[in-house]
Amino acid sequence: MNDITQASGASDFSNVGRAPWWRRGFFASQTAYVAVALVVIMVVMSVLSSAFLSAGNLANVAKNFSFVGIVTLGITLVIVTGGIDLSVGSTMALSAIVCAIVMQRLAGTAVEGIPLLAMTLSLLSGLGAALLIGLANGLLIAKLGLSPFVTTLGMLSIVRGLAYAVTEGRGQAPTGSDVDLFYALTDGNLGGVPVAVIYLLVLAVIMGVVLHHTAFGRHVFALGGNEKAAALTGIAVDRVKIAVYVLSALSAGFAGILMVGWLGSAPANLATGYELTIIAAAVIGGANLTGGVGGPAGAVIGALLIEVIRNGLVLAGINAYWQIVLVGGIIILAVLVDRVRTLRIAS
Repeated sequence: MNDITQASGASDFSNVGRAPWWRRGFFASQTAYVAVALVVIMVVMSVLSSAFLSAGNLANVAKNFSFVGIVTLGITLVIVTGGIDLSVGSTMALSAIVCAIVMQRLAGTAVEGIPLLAMTLSLLSGLGAALLIGLANGLLIAKLGLSPFVTTLGMLSIVRGLAYAVTEGRGQAPTGSDVDLFYALTDGNLGGVPVAVIYLLVLAVIMGVVLHHTAFGRHVFALGGNEKAAALTGIAVDRVKIAVYVLSALSAGFAGILMVGWLGSAPANLATGYELTIIAAAVIGGANLTGGVGGPAGAVIGALLIEVIRNGLVLAGINAYWQIVLVGGIIILAVLVDRVRTLRIAS
């Protein structure tokens, strides 16, 4: 009997029917394909233009993609639940404006007598504006059952209108005794690396841990997979929905404040049209608009791919309007590739 057991134990058929390693896990995901495409495009760009790999150009690419990447992390959470957030560009603008205006108002007041207090209040004010926008989106969608597309489209217009109304169309520059530190925290470098890139990577790691190692992350994926089934298992669906819209808005507000340091002011038209680019980055990175799929790696790689292509077009002297055409084409192509890949796996 022992001999028979040992013989049967020695015969391990667990590898039968298993797909090869390049068709399993991360390597079979859209994110992996996009990462390969990114490497190929960067090699081609470096060959076509010697300026592409210059230190100045790489720093510019890093900063630009970091702003988009940070917001893409937040909107990916929304997309994973099966929602959408079209108000992120406007949220970036209003948060940046609120932060700059509060710094202006506190300049020369008694608040500046306490080190860092004026800057801290300004940052919290900007993020607070973003939190209110995200909370409004979440409550309208979760509690009133409104369409995420229509709700956030309306919020896009409301928030952008507020940005113009508050500033009367004029840019707002931060001032005060903490302004140098503000610029260092938003547009400085750490070891030669722009701080925006460091913020992006730290946030991506945190998001990865939350999505894959916490109950909240499991609930986010559950909503995207089947919201009704998630509710039947006891998941607080409304709470999770509100949370992801708040996090999406906060990521947009944070990126908007970082852009103030980069630009030196907060114009009312800041981040106009960024919604399309941010959603494109999420979709290209593997987030499925029907929900249930997405992650930080895809968000970062998708944002970087779009910026590398945009930068390459600029270096090639191609009209900037064609960049908009390209982004739209990339979105359709990414959805098509994901659809084909899904059908192949199903078959």
